[in-house]
Amino acid sequence: MRDERADPAPAVGLERDRVRSLTVRGVQVRVSVRPGSGRLAAAPPLLLCNGIGASLEALQPLVDSLDPERGIIRFDVPGVGGSPLPRRPYVLATLAPWVAAVTASLGHRQVDVLGLSWGGGLAQQLAVQCRRRVRRVVLVATGTGSLMVPARPSVLAKMMTPRRHRDPAYARSIAATIYGGSVRTDPKGAAELLHATTRAGPRRGYYYQLAATAGWSSLPCLRLLRQPTLVLAGDDDPIIPLTNAKVMARLIPRARLHVYHGGHLAVLTDSAQLAPVIDEFLSDAAPDQRSHRGK
Repeated sequence: MRDERADPAPAVGLERDRVRSLTVRGVQVRVSVRPGSGRLAAAPPLLLCNGIGASLEALQPLVDSLDPERGIIRFDVPGVGGSPLPRRPYVLATLAPWVAAVTASLGHRQVDVLGLSWGGGLAQQLAVQCRRRVRRVVLVATGTGSLMVPARPSVLAKMMTPRRHRDPAYARSIAATIYGGSVRTDPKGAAELLHATTRAGPRRGYYYQLAATAGWSSLPCLRLLRQPTLVLAGDDDPIIPLTNAKVMARLIPRARLHVYHGGHLAVLTDSAQLAPVIDEFLSDAAPDQRSHRGK
C-alpha cells in the first residue's frame, strides 16, 4: 500500500517531471518521474541513484543532457532532500529492495540504474540483490566500499560531514581539492550545483548514509553482477582513484570501462560530453566487454 502526494513547488528544471511524495513500506520518499516517450516510451526507465547528501535536483544537468525521450526516475534517499528522516538507520542490503519496491509502485517491473558516487554502491547492491528488476547498470565515479583504494586522508576528512552541502563558502573553498577535473578552475560552479536549487535534509540523514556503507563492500560480489555494466571513471578524481574503476571493470563479467578526462562531478559539470556515452550504452542492442579512454 502506498500514499501519494504531489510536490507543492517543483524546483526550476523539474517542470517536465512529475514530482511527488510516496509512502512505500511505511517510508516516505520524494520522487521525480519523467515518462519515456517516442521510441523509448516502452523502454525501461533510467533510475538515478545520487551521491551522498545531495537531493535529486543536483542531477538536473545530467537529466537535461540525456535523450529527451528516455524515461527517468530520481528520488531523495530517506533523510535527504525532500524525503523525511526514517524512523531508524538502514544499510544498503535493506535499502536496495525498498528502492526496487519504489520503482514497482511507480509501475515498472524493470529499470536501468545509474549510480553516482555513494549511489554507485546502492546501484551495485540493487543489481545483485534484485537482479530481475535491473536490466543494465551504469556506475559513475564510484568504488567498492570499505575494500577499495581510498582517497587521501585530507579528502576523506572533508567527506565525513555534511558541511559542504550547507555552507556555500566552505563548498567553494574545498571544491577543487575534493572534486578535481573542471572544478579545479571553476569551484564556484560546483558550489552552485550543490546549493542553487538543491534541498538540504537533516544532518542526521547524511550520517545515516555514511553508516549505511560502513563495513560494506561489493568486492566479493562483483562477479555476481551479471547485467551489462558501464563503468565511468575520471582520470582526476580525488575521491575515487581511477584504479578502483579498473578493478571493478575487470571483475564484473559484462563490464565496459570508459575513462574520461575529468573529476568526480564530471557527469554533472560536463554532462554534455558524458550523457551521449550513457545513452549509447543503454541503447546498444548487445553491449560487449570493452575498455577504452574517452577523448
